[in-house]
Amino acid sequence: MHRSALYVPADNTRALEKARILTPDVLILDLEDGVAPEHKTRARENVREALASLHGRRVVVRMNGLDTPWGDDDLQLLLELGPHAIMLPKAEKVEDVRSLSVSVPVWLTIETPLGVLRAEELARERGVACLVMGTSDLVTDLRAKAAPNREALLYALSHVVLVARAYGRVVLDGVSLDVQDMQGFEAQCQQGRALGFDGKTLIHPSQIEPCHRVFGPTEDDVGRAHELLAVWKEARAGGKSVAVLHGRLVENLHAAEAREVLRLAEELERN
Repeated sequence: MHRSALYVPADNTRALEKARILTPDVLILDLEDGVAPEHKTRARENVREALASLHGRRVVVRMNGLDTPWGDDDLQLLLELGPHAIMLPKAEKVEDVRSLSVSVPVWLTIETPLGVLRAEELARERGVACLVMGTSDLVTDLRAKAAPNREALLYALSHVVLVARAYGRVVLDGVSLDVQDMQGFEAQCQQGRALGFDGKTLIHPSQIEPCHRVFGPTEDDVGRAHELLAVWKEARAGGKSVAVLHGRLVENLHAAEAREVLRLAEELERN
């Protein structure tokens, strides 16, 4: 389940402590943009301590780029600690992905125009498990204007979702920077869900619950899935190739969608 992935600056001890009781599906401990240069060493040590205390949680660490003064030290630490996954920022080069040579999954942040254009090359590399949109950096690089409907980003968002689906990768939407506009945040979640994202990256704990509400199956979703599958099974048992539910045609693809809803609901119950 990847409905929510909360960024936590690794130099913020208080935020790391609070993260232990929060309930996002994924915690992303951030060594990169959320940490000032003079705090990089301390943040790295905080990650070591945090990973030792977050057993049972899905923890991803966003390292600094390999072309920065901190990238090599970050990578050596993460190879030693083995988090759930390593996130590579500003992914653009296949060579960088290959050079990681790690035994844990790799998450790639797609946040530059070149990264969007090369998303397919990057996604098909061995070990890549997830593509994460970095919408804030992308807006800046495009020289676009941030807008509630994210009009300037729609091509990039859809393109990366398409690539992720083609190669069987998880794909997460970018962050919403306005932590006070919860109505706007939920609308952005709805847009991301409609575009096909599996979930969304977050910057504040208050965003977790509405994100889960949008990206997770509701009781109504589960009820409709059971109803659809019952009608579908009855039709197939009668030798029919299609069924009709409430005046709408039901085919095999709709049955597959319903099974996925039930799978996600069962996963949530287990967790």
